[in-house]
Amino acid sequence: MAEFDQLVEVARDAGALVVVDASQAAGWLPREWTRADVVVASAYKWLMAPRGAAFGYFAPSVRERLRPVQAGWFAGEDVESSYYGPPLRLAADARRFDVSPAWFCFVGAAPALDLLADLGVDRVHDHDVGLANRFREGLGLPAGDSAIVSAELPGGDERLTAAGIRAGLRNGLVRVSFHLYSTEDDVDRAVEALRPVSAGRSSR
Repeated sequence: MAEFDQLVEVARDAGALVVVDASQAAGWLPREWTRADVVVASAYKWLMAPRGAAFGYFAPSVRERLRPVQAGWFAGEDVESSYYGPPLRLAADARRFDVSPAWFCFVGAAPALDLLADLGVDRVHDHDVGLANRFREGLGLPAGDSAIVSAELPGGDERLTAAGIRAGLRNGLVRVSFHLYSTEDDVDRAVEALRPVSAGRSSR
């Protein structure tokens, strides 16, 4: 896993902007994301929101440097006066980069974000990584620091499917992930399904 703070410092020294796709991290990985200049995240993954919701952060220092090329009415300083076209005066804050909300998606996103905020990302991280390490231990793999586990398990995807467990297959590696809705029983079922498989190289 890349050292976020170190990467930010290197970029700062080089005068480069730091743009982060946090889709695979926001929701379970505690980070001081506002250290980056731009952060974007799909919400249907670890934020547990419906597809169609996404979020972005734009540091004040870059808002004037970046100009949206497909800005619509919702990006206007005065939304109600932006309904009917130009001249479009962009909002002074980060809403200038927004698009018309996917209303129904955000109906589902709101309670999901409330849940994550109530629990706290640190607690979510401990739960998720704890389950991932339980899975790794069950297969004789070293502990890691990620909620995502990829391992070389020949035939493992078929075994998991036969046991009614969904997993991904990426570049020949079986990929499983654990989140709030995962339990120790889920982990143990997956381990039991894979136990006959000899675990090979793994990654985070």
